[in-house]
Amino acid sequence: MTLASLGSQPWVDPHTSDGDTPKIRMPVRMLSVDTPEVTAEDDEGAAKVDEDFAQLAEWIRKGLAPISHGLADFVLPKLETGNAGTLQYRQGKAASEFSRANMKARLDRPGKKPDRNLFIRVADTPFAPDNRLLAYLAPSYSKAELATLTREERATFNLDLVAAGWSPTFILYPTIPGELDLPILLSAAEKAMTEQRGIWEEPAALLAYEYRAMEKLHGVTARKAAEDPTLTSADLYSWRERYCADMRTRVLHGQEDWFRVDPVYRLWIWPQDVPEAVARLNLTPSARLVGAD
Repeated sequence: MTLASLGSQPWVDPHTSDGDTPKIRMPVRMLSVDTPEVTAEDDEGAAKVDEDFAQLAEWIRKGLAPISHGLADFVLPKLETGNAGTLQYRQGKAASEFSRANMKARLDRPGKKPDRNLFIRVADTPFAPDNRLLAYLAPSYSKAELATLTREERATFNLDLVAAGWSPTFILYPTIPGELDLPILLSAAEKAMTEQRGIWEEPAALLAYEYRAMEKLHGVTARKAAEDPTLTSADLYSWRERYCADMRTRVLHGQEDWFRVDPVYRLWIWPQDVPEAVARLNLTPSARLVGAD
């Protein structure tokens, strides 16, 4: 591995134990979760998103936006609240606050110092395109401690976010939790939704991946509305990214049909991974996907 493969984001901590053991800090993209975005940066930025999404809703109503009727019907009630951006930003800040407090509490060892170390389990492909480390994070326990804890009690911080309702499941093929961990994750998500915890308290809230898709759709539609001569047919659908499979039925849905799958059981698949996923997971394309509906 070359230094270039890590990008420019890790920071070196000057406090090293010896010459060949530096300590580094770097951003981590936690696997199987997707908390609300705070990219608006402040209340003013969130209010601007409110306006953009209201404009997008108007374009959808006029038939200008390149979006299917089914998905349009699904997102319009969320876009037309007038506060879709503000709600996303408010939920994003709350999710961040929960994550910081939860990690601090679970890494703390009352009466003992230092705090617990962090257990990190990386994905088979360890880095995202933006150089963030892809991983599950949890407190590091001794073998003796592990022998006394259930899988739920030694939960990852990823699972904690889902259980507290601050993230839907966001399982991206091929990084699927193991056979013992997946049922725990799905059960926690189901319970959080049922009890309307965190993001689920607001039925009209856009999930983070829906929010990002609508941001991209707004940008594309704005170019179309302005009659941008450089806009291509490929550009029109560049806002769509992943296919979505239903983990219960093994039905594969198209890039605009994720809303047809219960949020808990959505398995996301990049286009280039679809052939392999269909074969390995025995997926069946939906009738709409093959043009039979």
